[in-house]
Amino acid sequence: MATLSVPEPTESRGAPIGFAEFVALAAALMAMGALGIDAMLPALPAIGRSLDIADANQRQFIVSAFLGGLGVGQIIHGPLADRFGRRTVLLWALAAYVACNIAAALSASFTLLLAARLAGGMTVAATRVATIAMVRDCYHGRAMARVMSMAFMVFMLAPIVAPAFGQAVLLVGGWRLIFWVIAGLSTLVIAWLWSRIPETLAVADRRPISPRSLFAAWRRTAGDRFSLGYTLASTCLMGALYGYLNSIQQIMADVFGRPGLLGAVFAGSAGAMAVANLMNARVVMRVGTRRLSHGALVLLIVVSLVHLGVALAGRDSLWGFAALQAATLACFGLSTSNFSAMAMERMGEIAGTASSVQGFTSITGGVVIGAVIGQAFDGTTAPLAAGFAVAGVGALVLVLVTERGRLFRPQ
Repeated sequence: MATLSVPEPTESRGAPIGFAEFVALAAALMAMGALGIDAMLPALPAIGRSLDIADANQRQFIVSAFLGGLGVGQIIHGPLADRFGRRTVLLWALAAYVACNIAAALSASFTLLLAARLAGGMTVAATRVATIAMVRDCYHGRAMARVMSMAFMVFMLAPIVAPAFGQAVLLVGGWRLIFWVIAGLSTLVIAWLWSRIPETLAVADRRPISPRSLFAAWRRTAGDRFSLGYTLASTCLMGALYGYLNSIQQIMADVFGRPGLLGAVFAGSAGAMAVANLMNARVVMRVGTRRLSHGALVLLIVVSLVHLGVALAGRDSLWGFAALQAATLACFGLSTSNFSAMAMERMGEIAGTASSVQGFTSITGGVVIGAVIGQAFDGTTAPLAAGFAVAGVGALVLVLVTERGRLFRPQ
């Protein structure tokens, strides 16, 4: 935690609690959704055997259902966060998330499990929407990008340890215990939030929920060039990430025959993303969000094309795959953390609703792209590498349109 002992960003209104604790709490809130995804990966074969899921590709729906709920839930929680406040929405949503994990733990069929996963994704979606809005209440511009990068750095501890956590739980008590533990951890986060952070949205700034106000906020979010452009660019990259999440368990088991190393490879990729976000937090105030994110996006495309060439040549190895994927996801982390900040830059008065619209778009669209990549799995790593390359090129085109052909601008 020593890396969090840094001066508070100058472009801020100030967090309601200490800066390091604020970053840690934001990371913990967002980690609840990540834990619900990543802890499942090593458990997919066990769930398949327990619930008689014959087709290995169908097991991907356990991840996709959660991600789909995560996307749809964004559009619900944003207006609620702007009307009732960030803290209230987070507390109620996390309580519902606890209930959904209990329902998943008790599921007796694949259908019931998918329903619980879909509902769980919808409830935990608040931890993205309301948390980003809470950060935007306190910080803006490069300062917000820095806070989000530091939060993502801490947040990445969840995907680093989650697969190993899932594997350990499987040895102790089976896949159902994973959901019980997630419910318990969510309860601890509820207690932390309730006891330590006040409401960050002033009563005077709360917006009524009405068709007219919602439409106006949606239109403003979609009508702003930077909000729309960087949200759609993020959608492309999120789709590639979800393709990775859908495919990684089968890649480790079927391509390399080393399912036991899933946790190590996944931790390497997540660790690379964490290091990238730490670097971003340290230099973004000086270098700027555009220079960092645009450069990382170009590098992501290059690395993905190299990976695709290696895969098509039949020269992919386990450790080569791990290294190339770690480099790709490091570039992903540098790009998306800054894209989020730039998309929110002019959305301060409607931060909750804007975050929900942006999140709904990027996650729901990403789920569709990720499902296509995941279902294209053919026993090689080529579909995943191609997915990242195509998604990167699509994101670059969108960034070029958004910036009117000018990349790497200092502001």
